Amino acid sequence: MGVAALFVAGAGTGLLAGGTTCAAVQLGLLTGAVSGGREAVRPVAAFLAAKLVSHALLGAVLGLAGAAVQPAPQVRGVLLAAAAGVLAVFALDLLGFRPARRLLRRGRASEHCQEPRRRPATRARRPAVLGAATVLLPCGLTLSAELVAVTSGSATGGAAVMSGFVIGTAPLFGLIGVTVGRSLQALRGRLTALLAVGLLAAAGWTLVSGLRLGGWLPDGGGTASAADSAADSARFVRTDASGTQIVTVWALDRGYRPALVTARAGVRTVLVLRTRETRGHTRAFTVPSLGKDVILPVTGETRVDLGTPGPGRMRFVCASGHYPGALTFR
Repeated sequence: MGVAALFVAGAGTGLLAGGTTCAAVQLGLLTGAVSGGREAVRPVAAFLAAKLVSHALLGAVLGLAGAAVQPAPQVRGVLLAAAAGVLAVFALDLLGFRPARRLLRRGRASEHCQEPRRRPATRARRPAVLGAATVLLPCGLTLSAELVAVTSGSATGGAAVMSGFVIGTAPLFGLIGVTVGRSLQALRGRLTALLAVGLLAAAGWTLVSGLRLGGWLPDGGGTASAADSAADSARFVRTDASGTQIVTVWALDRGYRPALVTARAGVRTVLVLRTRETRGHTRAFTVPSLGKDVILPVTGETRVDLGTPGPGRMRFVCASGHYPGALTFR
C-alpha cells in the first residue's frame, strides 16, 4: 500500500469512527488543555498540533521497529489510571479545591490576578504538552491504526497512517475542545460545579477502564446471568475432530457476545473471534493475563491459541478497557 493510500486509510478511520472513541479516552487531557486561558481556539490548535507531531513520530518508529515498541496492556492500564487522576485534578480545580489549584500553578497569585512573569509561557506550553501526551493513551481504533503502521514496513508509511488518523479525528476534537473551553468561561457557580461533577464521573469511568485493562478488577466482566452464561457456553463452545476445544466470541460494536463463557480446563483451546461490520473499540481485543493484543478485521474471523488453560478465569476486554468479558475454565 502506498503512502497516499495509507494516509487516506488512517484519515478515513479517524473521521468515521476514531473521533468519538479517542475523545472518550483523552477527555481529561483535552479538558486540561483548554481550562487555563480566556479563549479556547489557540489551546485546542496547540493541543491538536502537538498530538499530530507525536503520533506521526510514533508511526515512523512503528514502521521501522514494528510491534516491539507497543506497550503491554498493564502499562496502558496504568496510563489510563493516571489519566483519570489528571481529569480528577481538573475537576477539583473547577470546584476551587486549593491543592488542585496549586498543583496546576494557579495558587494565590492567580486568585489576585497577579500572575508571575512566566505564566503566559506556562499557559501556552501546557496544551502542547497535553496534546503530545495523548500518544500514551491510545483508544482501540488508535491501536488499529498503529497495527497498520507496523505492517507498513517504513517510517514514511507509518507516519502517513498515524498522521491521517489524527487529522481524521481533528474536527470532532476541535469541536469538543472549543465547546468545553467556552463553557468553562461562561459557566459560573452551580453550573461550574455540575460540570466538575461530570468530569469526576468521567474520571471514575476512566479509572475503571484502566483497572479492567490491567486485569486488576475483582470481577472481570459481563453482565449476563448464570443461566444466560450456561446457555451461551453450550452454544459457543464445541470440540472439533482433533479434540481441540473451540470457543467462539463475537465482537460487536458495543461489547462481546457472549461476554461470559464457561469451558473445560486442561484441554487445548482455541478462541475464535468473529466480526461483522464491527468498527468500535471491540476490534482491539486484549487478554491482560497473557499480555496479548489482537486487532480484529472489520469483518472476518481471527483465531487465538490459548494453549491448555488450567482451572480459573481468563479475563478479556477491549483495548480501551470499556467492554469486559471472561472465559471461566473448569
